[in-house]
Order: sequence, then structure tokens, then C-alpha cells
Amino acid sequence: MTELLTGLVIANLGKGAAVEVNNDVILCQSLRKVATVAAGDKVKLTIVAKDQGRIEELLPRHSVLERPNKGRKTRPVAANIDQVFVVFATEPFCDFLLIDQYLAICENRDIDVQLVYNKADLATADNIEQELKNYVALGYSLFRVSAIDNIGIDPLQQALSDKISIFTGQSGVGKSSLTNALIPDKELKTNTVSAITKHGRHTTTAATLYHLPKGGDLIDTPGVAIFGLAGISEQQLAQGYREFQPLIEQCQFNDCRHVKDKGCAVRAAVEEGLVTKVRYQRFLKLREKMGG
Repeated sequence: MTELLTGLVIANLGKGAAVEVNNDVILCQSLRKVATVAAGDKVKLTIVAKDQGRIEELLPRHSVLERPNKGRKTRPVAANIDQVFVVFATEPFCDFLLIDQYLAICENRDIDVQLVYNKADLATADNIEQELKNYVALGYSLFRVSAIDNIGIDPLQQALSDKISIFTGQSGVGKSSLTNALIPDKELKTNTVSAITKHGRHTTTAATLYHLPKGGDLIDTPGVAIFGLAGISEQQLAQGYREFQPLIEQCQFNDCRHVKDKGCAVRAAVEEGLVTKVRYQRFLKLREKMGG
């Protein structure tokens, strides 16, 4: 009987996967019966030739992030994520609607989510500071960093250690420079995966897991849309707003949409100033975006 080894999927490369086994990265094919693997997955595999393996079994996941695939199907991009860091900055501009969308999805997936305000060396407008206060008041951790000036990187490194994390955020907010500040030899590692798999072009677009020098792992997902609203219902969107959660049960009707419904506890809380108006208005916008 061939020995079954346990491996960690570093990247899914379409036709195969880069899997780390005993500190070596090898190219593995999957048995047909095995579900699609993603960066962060733990698998059982057998070695079939030098630097080549076969995935025999996918081990249970505690979380998975998916992106839409052809038709109505989804495809896993990253698995066993412990926490998501939403990166944003004053430049190009702070898209709080997008931030709320990310937060709502993480709340629904039961994944810990934290905020990273990059380019903290730049001047901040008062309205942005007020928004940041609102998030902190809701219990979200906020890291103020500057990848360029190396500000606030240490506390962020501590928060990343011992966990599998992922950065997300609109383009131009400096996710790449932040990733490079945390993983100085990132290019070298990417080239290693490319060399092993002989698929240089894949590795730039595939979600890839990197070990952080000070502990923990970071899955880099370049340009991958994994925080779309497709996977959640209107009720789940409302549940994704932390401050709405205790109020939803107090609404007069079970199917309250929190828009103009009679006896809506959420709207009453907005009017009383217990829920911030800006967050509520963004909730309404996201509902519209979902076609609600």
C-alpha cells in the first residue's frame, strides 16, 4: 500500500495543484472523485514520481471563499481562512459601500474580519475619520499602516501570526506593496512555484499561499472577485450588519425588509440615532445592487 502523506495546497493551477509536503512543493493531479482544491486546503496524497503526486482526498475545511464560475456554479479560491483583512486608503478613494459589502459577507461566512487603513502617511479627511470611528465602535479592529513608510507593519504582523489570512480591497489601495512589505522574498517564492509547475502564466493569477517570515500564512488573490453579493440573500445582508443583529428579532414582521416596512426596529434605531445613518443608507444601496 502506497503511503498517504498530508499536504498543504499552495495554489490551484487549473490542470493541477502546487502542494507543499514536508517543506517541498510538488505538482499534484487530483483523482476525479476529489472536489476542486484551493489554496489553504489540506489534502492526503501519494507520490507517483519525482516531484509529482496525486491528491487522493480533500480534508474537511472550516471555511471556504468562492468566486462565481460558469453558469450558476462557484469555484473555491481559498480555504481554511481564519481572518480577512479589508485594505482601503484615501487614494484612489475610500469606497465604504464596498467595505460594508466585504464586512457583511465575512459576517455571514463566520470569518473574522479586520480593517487595514493603508497610506496612513497621507492626510485624512474628517468624514473618513468619522467612518473609522463608527467601525471601531462596532468592534472591528483597525490597523493604520503605510507600506511605503513602514508604519504600523509590526502590529499587523502580530495579528497575522499563527493564522491563515487574506487581504481584500479595491485596486490601487496598495495590497501588493503591503504584501511585499510582509513577504520580502515573495517574488522568489512565486518563481519557485512557477518553475515546479512549468505554468509560469498561471501563478500570477492563481490564489497563492505564502508563509510569513514571522509566522502565519497569507493567501494572495490577485484580481479575484470572491466577495460578490451573489452568494447571500437579502436577509443575510441585513444579518451582515453587526448593529442590525440584535434589532432584527424585534421587527414586527419576520420577513421585514428594513426598508419602509411597518414596525421595523432597524429603521426606528436609525431615527433614534442608535444606528448610524450612513451605514443604513449603504445597506439600502447594497439591497438595490442585489436587485432587492
